[in-house]
This record gives sequence, C-alpha cells and structure tokens, in this order.
Amino acid sequence: MMNRHVLITGASRGIGAAIALAFARQGDHVGINYRFDREGARKVCDEAQGIGVQASIYQADVGNAEQVEEMFSAFIEEFKTIDVLVNNAGGGLKIPEGGFEKMPLSYWNEMIALNLNGAAYCSSFAVKNMKENGIKGAIINISSVHSVITYVKRKTFPYCAAKAGLNMLTKTMGVDVIRLGIRVNAIAPGFISTSATTRYNKEELDAFLRKIPAGRLGNTQDITPLVLFLADPEKSGFIVGQTFVVDGGQSIDGTIDYMLLEEQNGKE
Repeated sequence: MMNRHVLITGASRGIGAAIALAFARQGDHVGINYRFDREGARKVCDEAQGIGVQASIYQADVGNAEQVEEMFSAFIEEFKTIDVLVNNAGGGLKIPEGGFEKMPLSYWNEMIALNLNGAAYCSSFAVKNMKENGIKGAIINISSVHSVITYVKRKTFPYCAAKAGLNMLTKTMGVDVIRLGIRVNAIAPGFISTSATTRYNKEELDAFLRKIPAGRLGNTQDITPLVLFLADPEKSGFIVGQTFVVDGGQSIDGTIDYMLLEEQNGKE
C-alpha cells in the first residue's frame, strides 16, 4: 500500500481515468479533476472508493489560474499534502475551418491555456506544497506524439506547439526542482483508443493505423504502468526531465504507410 496523495487532472474519462484507478489499485488516495463531465468523474471516484482508498472530485478549468488555485485549496484541505501530480488535462477543441491564416486568435489562446498553461499552473501549486512539507514528490506531464511530429492535416497548430512546449517545460522545471527532491517527467502517448476516439470513423481509424509500425492502436494499459513507474522514487529516482514517447513507433517516421510497405515487401 502506497498511501500517497495523488491529483490527476482531466480524469473523468480516458487516459486520466485509467491513471486515477491505477493509483487507487496500488493503495494511493486520488483527487479526480474534471472540467465538464461531472458524471464521468463521479463514476471514477466511486470506483476508486470501491477499491478502498480515499477519493474526491474537483471541478476546474486548468487553463484558469484562479480555478486551479481553488482546486488546490480544496485538495489540500482534504488531503493536507500532495505527493504526485499528473498533468493529464488537455486535448483538442473544435478545430476551425481553413489554414493557419484563418485561425482565430481565441482558438490559439484556448489551446495553449488548456495544453500548456494548465500544467504550469498546477505544477506551481504542487511544488509549493511539496516544498513546504518536505515531500520529495513527482510531477508527470501527459504530452503527445504530436509534440514531436506535426498534425497539420487536422490543423491543430496550437496543440502541437503547446505539447512541444510542455516537453520543454518538463525539462526546465525538472532540472530546477530536482534540488528539492521533486522529479518531473513526461509521457507522450500516440493514438490511444478510449471512449473519446469514437468520434473517428473507420476510414479515419484505418488511416491512423497505417502510420503505426506496431500494427495496432494503443490502449490505456500502454500508458498507466509507465506513469506508476515514474511516480515511484525507488524505481525511477534518477530520471529527471525526460519525455517518453509511447506511440508504437509512429514518431520514428510518421510519413510511412506501413501497411502498404508490408504489401510491397510481400510481393518481392
């Protein structure tokens, strides 16, 4: 039983929910942040409590500094300290029509706030509490494969930029706060199949699959063991400021159609 206090942002579904329950299963108490999906957050919380740990939900838009402060105040009031922060909240918003020259500045600002500023805001409060209480904790940022390869086809210019910024934030914050015994690392998932991916049709899913050398889409079980590993100081205590890409090989060369390549090789 670990009995740590863990806050996971964007944990009402998908990767965030899987991370929260993975911590709960090893005996950690969890705070589950959500922005809109209270029902989903409540479901994750109930499941965590059913495992036998303390769990609570916290509504906040992590891109809003005032809401983040309120969330941390509530979390600390209940749990007193924080041992692990997982900055998972992020993702794409409704993508506007047209290329970069037609992109509304409001879209840029919202995406940067959600995918980069939120991690900085949450980390700031977490580091302060860890320092005040002498906790040698861990911060794990959930980035994206699109921090290292582009995703221009869906015009997610600010998403790619924000996630690339998150990787660099991981490095710069990591080398700074390690002096306090706090470790910061990141995970950059590729295409992870969750309930949120139901928005893609078969043709789109097949197109994604053709870019993955591993020949399959990822799932949350490809991510959660690495999160737990990076949160464990005995197992990963010498890992600082790193971003681990978990993408089935997609980022090695995302321009290759691996299914077509396999067909060609079979004809030789």
